[in-house]
Amino acid sequence: MSSSKLFFFFLFIFLSFSYVKISAKSFTFSSDITALQAFKAAIKTSSIKPFSCLGSWNFTNDPCSIPRTYFSCGLLCTGNRVTQLTLDPADYVGTLTPLLSKLTQLITLDLSTNKFYGPIPPLYALTDLQTLVLRFNSFSGSVPPSLTSLKSLETVDLSHNYLMGSLPNSVSSLGNLKRLDLSYNKLTGSLPKLPANLIELAIKANHLSGFLYKSSFDGLTQIEVVELSENSFSGTLEAWFFLLPALQQVDLANNSFTRVDIPKPTNKNSDLVAVDLGFNKIEGYLPVNFADYPQLASLSLRYNRLRGPIPGEYSKKESLKRLFLDGNFLNGSPPAGFFNGATSVSGSLGDNCLQKCPVSSQLCLKSQKPSSICQQAYRGKPMS
Repeated sequence: MSSSKLFFFFLFIFLSFSYVKISAKSFTFSSDITALQAFKAAIKTSSIKPFSCLGSWNFTNDPCSIPRTYFSCGLLCTGNRVTQLTLDPADYVGTLTPLLSKLTQLITLDLSTNKFYGPIPPLYALTDLQTLVLRFNSFSGSVPPSLTSLKSLETVDLSHNYLMGSLPNSVSSLGNLKRLDLSYNKLTGSLPKLPANLIELAIKANHLSGFLYKSSFDGLTQIEVVELSENSFSGTLEAWFFLLPALQQVDLANNSFTRVDIPKPTNKNSDLVAVDLGFNKIEGYLPVNFADYPQLASLSLRYNRLRGPIPGEYSKKESLKRLFLDGNFLNGSPPAGFFNGATSVSGSLGDNCLQKCPVSSQLCLKSQKPSSICQQAYRGKPMS
């Protein structure tokens, strides 16, 4: 090879290397870098530990470069775009910058178990966002209406914060939403129309009130889990609720329901496994139709205002493993099937008005109510 050709060959190699090096410095989309810089700037420097994910973020380097010496955790990229921001639980203290919306190809945002505070900013531009997890922080203000414009959302978990106000009525427009958890906040109002493809709903320990209306659950053919305990729901829990075709777990304990209508299952393959209606104000007799749900394994109706005998069908139900009926005004003798080895049920029948509940049985360890209270409850009428 001649000297001139050799010169141009090495010049080409040098320029190519220089181009790659320069490109590497500016590889990540510029607006993504701006968003990440603003995100870190909104967090108190004193809360960023050297060994934490944010401690590795050095903006003299490229966030999406491979291999990574800096930005070693906390984010993932697809090409030159940031698609996942998942922080470690390192007690970061700060607010959430609105500039986060510049991460327009973000798919996952998970800042759980830190100390973020203040309102959740509008996130209208995050149209690709599928997973939003902000649980165990100190966010306040309302559930931002902008969330209902993010049609790709599949999971939203804002539990264990200080969110107030009512749920946006437009939450039903989130057609891809499968899991919604808003538990342990300070939300008020009633339950709006829910997204049709929802599988898991958890809004425990808030201040929701009113009735559970069928219109809220219309079209929810995939809902498996409903957890609405520790609120102020009232009135009758109607039969339609237990006929939701995919329903498996129900927790409505610690509310103010006064009546429950339990229908026979229309589907012999009903998947209902666990029901907790404890600590309400439910009156009347124990619903015998619970025994018709083929897979029911756990039932709690403890501390309500139920009266009358325990249906014998309960003691014949082989799938039933946990039964809590304590704290009511049940009377008569409990079914012998609970004590003769026919079933292996654990739980409690105590604090009722039962006669002949064997003290040798774990079910009867809690003593029954004094006869004076039982006589008053039944107004002097025979209790058996």
